Amino acid sequence: MKVQQQIEDLLEACKHSDSKAQLEIYNRYYKAMYNTALRIVHNPDDAEDVMQEAFIKAFEKLDSFQGNATFGAWLKRITVNESIAWLRKRKNQVCLDESMPLTEPQETSDDTRDWEVKQVIKAMNMLKDNYRIAISLYYIEGFDYEEMMQILGISYANARTLVSRAKEKLKNIIREMKA
Repeated sequence: MKVQQQIEDLLEACKHSDSKAQLEIYNRYYKAMYNTALRIVHNPDDAEDVMQEAFIKAFEKLDSFQGNATFGAWLKRITVNESIAWLRKRKNQVCLDESMPLTEPQETSDDTRDWEVKQVIKAMNMLKDNYRIAISLYYIEGFDYEEMMQILGISYANARTLVSRAKEKLKNIIREMKA
């Protein structure tokens, strides 16, 4: 049976509150959704909470999933929206902890590349929340400007400007780090 058909069958079972099917869906997607939430909320415990809320919302709203995109893409959008909502609720409490950056590579044989990746991650952690979110959504999550404008509630032009400014600020931080 093809993977897509398996997913569709599991989703159909989830619509009927099949807990085994829900667990299977969770097991297939939780790592990706956790990493998505972590890149936005920037705290492992909070990312776990956000991810759990995203799954709950997805299972509650499964009837609204129309299949225009893959289930994974639909779930990722819910996770991103939940992450951004969490940030907005806790705007004054957000702490950028440089010791817990975005997901770092576990192992690499190329020490130079590992160092460069760590520097970019460290630089991203120094960005304001809206810049870090823009960079994450556009370059890491792969959302286009139209998707970003819907997720962030901004215009197309503002989405482009936000990504452009965030990218420029990131470049400046990296230059300063190298100096």
